[in-house]
Parts: sequence; structure tokens; C-alpha cells
Amino acid sequence: MRILFIGMTNSIHLARWVNQLDGANWERFLFPIYSVKPHAELKDLTLINGCEVPGFYSNHSLRYMNSNLPFFVMNLMNRVIQKRLNPLQPVVKPSPYLVHALVAAIMRIKPDIIHSMEFQEAGYLTLEAKKKFKGKFPKWIATNWGSDIYLFGRLAKHRERVRAVLENCDYYSCECERDVILAREYGLRGEVLPVFPNTGGFDLAACELLREPGNTSERKLILLKGYQGWAGRAFSGLRALARCADILKSRGYSIAVYSSGPDVDLATELFALETGVPVEIIPPSPHTEMLKKYGQARVYIGLSISDAISTSLLESMVMGTFPIQSCTACADEWIIDGQSGLVVPPEDVDLIEKALRRVLTDDVLVDQAAALNRETARKRLSSTVIQPKVIDFYQHVYNSKLENRL
Repeated sequence: MRILFIGMTNSIHLARWVNQLDGANWERFLFPIYSVKPHAELKDLTLINGCEVPGFYSNHSLRYMNSNLPFFVMNLMNRVIQKRLNPLQPVVKPSPYLVHALVAAIMRIKPDIIHSMEFQEAGYLTLEAKKKFKGKFPKWIATNWGSDIYLFGRLAKHRERVRAVLENCDYYSCECERDVILAREYGLRGEVLPVFPNTGGFDLAACELLREPGNTSERKLILLKGYQGWAGRAFSGLRALARCADILKSRGYSIAVYSSGPDVDLATELFALETGVPVEIIPPSPHTEMLKKYGQARVYIGLSISDAISTSLLESMVMGTFPIQSCTACADEWIIDGQSGLVVPPEDVDLIEKALRRVLTDDVLVDQAAALNRETARKRLSSTVIQPKVIDFYQHVYNSKLENRL
């Protein structure tokens, strides 16, 4: 089997997903949607149109096909122009250079399956390549990430593009039952593949070794996801935490903020000065180090106006951290509100404060939630559960392809 992935070369989510195919003895190729350094965990695949620039692109566990500096330069220049024109949202129209290169790659590789991982760039690019392709296009799996249809499907600039992807793909995959319903409303014609996390499963035994010994209620760290922008609402979390300064200081809590930008870093520094609560800004860190932080935290706070499952929510469940998650994700498909986590509006500081005060003071709730989430993780998040599903996922599509030939 030959699978051509189309997606973000620097994504840990893509790397973790693809690595689940280790041992399947299938040929794997990756076409990058933009020129960035490949993620260090990407391995055992062929990167299309990747330039082996020392210290930038080079990755000794990857193979390279059609390394082409002019392509790299044109792609990078086009990317800069696109982002200057529209810095806050993904591009609506893919680069003609990328479309041409993708069509050429498909003709050369002749993949059995094309898998676009994310809609707004990988999906739109695949759609344009299908329009330009002469002959029978390979079976196409379109995977929905995060806000791909839940948010962008409602926006005027993206609505028709989202609909076109759903009408043209052969298979659709996502991690929320909510998005299956939306995809059908938006015109999905293809088959829906099994719903499970886009990031794959967790090695629960390894995660257990990273957890701080003792009950979650004994932990004194609070983790805040620092995303603030078109979707993230970290400022809501900071304001709610400021209102809880009395509890935070009297009970000896500290706060750690991760995945933040300069605006959130500045607000975090001011928060520490004004409240006297210790705060740490976590720099970009290996996944193992972040899991250790979760294993030390009593509470995780993740707020955004749109998301799918939110990998951070799953990490909190695996590591015994009590999750406070915005209601715009699919948290209700994984936790029971009020028992194994709390679901809040992303911009309602009053309700976020109320949730925080409860979690900071109710030890029984926190420990019972950790036990419930541990059981959910065992049943639904273990790599031993998810990896066979991923193998079956592709085998089903491949078998259907063969059946259609008969």
C-alpha cells in the first residue's frame, strides 16, 4: 500500500498519527503544505519537495524526493505574501505552485490513498489538485482537525470551500461525533470512517511513570493553555485566576502557562506582579516534558471559541489533571460535566471563576474525576486500543479500492 499524506510537516499531531503505522510495511510519503522544518518525531517516510538544508530541513530518519530549491523559494515567498494579506486565518486559495507540484507528485508516486490532514490548507490544496488531475484520482481521505468545519464552515470566505472538500472526498474522518453531523449537513457524500482522536493513542504505562505520586488533590500547580487569538481565549482564564487570587495564595498554588505568545506572556507577568501568585511561562518543550507538567498539575484550563477534542484535554485526562474546558470543544463526548471535568463558556469570566473556585477547594471532586478519567483513558485512549483501529482504517479504504476494480 502507498499512502500520500498532505499536511503540516512540523505538526506533532501529524507525526504521532503517521508513526502509528510503524510495522505495517506500507510506503509512506508526505507532501508539505508549506516550507518548514520537519518535526523531529517524523520518521520512516519520504518527504516530497523537501530541501535538505543543514540545520533546517535535514532529518536523518526521512527520505527526500524531488528536492528542488526553486520550488522551496517560490513556496516560501508565496507563504509570506499570503500571511501578510491575511495573517489571522488560513488561506482560502492554495498556491498554484503547490497545486502543480502536488499533481506532479501524485502522478509520479501513484498512491493508493491520499490522506489530507486538516481542511483549510491540506484539504483545499488536495481539492485543487483533484480538479487539475487528468485520469482517475486516488482514493481521498479528508480528515477534519480542530475548527475546520465547526468554525470555518460558518465563515463566508470558507463556507463553499469546506462544502466542496466534503462533496469531493471519498472518505471523511474526524474526532468528534459533532463534526460528523456537521459534515453531513455541509454536503458530505463519502463514507464516514471511525471517530477517534487525530493524535492517536497514548502509551499509558509510560505516562504513568511521568505522573507525580499521590492524589491529584495534593498537587499545587495550575496549567493554563496560553492560546490567545482568533480562537484561543487565554485572557479569560487569566482574569478568572486573578479573581481567585485569595484562594491561590492562601493554599500555596502556583500557575504555569504554556503555548503562549508575547501578548499572553506580558499579561502573565503583570498578573504575577498584581496578585503575588507565582507564575511560570513554559517555553516550547518536548512532549514528554509537557506530560510531566500535567502529571504535577491539579487543574488544566483550556479555553477557545472553537476546537475539536483538544489534545490538551486528553493529556489532562491521561495524567490525572482535572480539566476545565470550553464548551465549544467536544469535551462533552469525553467527560461528564460536574463529575470528571467542568465545561464552561470560553468568554464568561464569572462562570470560569466559579468553576475554578470549586476545583481549587473540592478535593473529593478532583480525586474522583482522576479515577473516572483514568478508566476512560484505559478504554478509549490507550495506544493498544487506537493503533489497531488506525491500521484497520487504511486497510478498509485499500480493500474498498481493490473491490471497486473487480
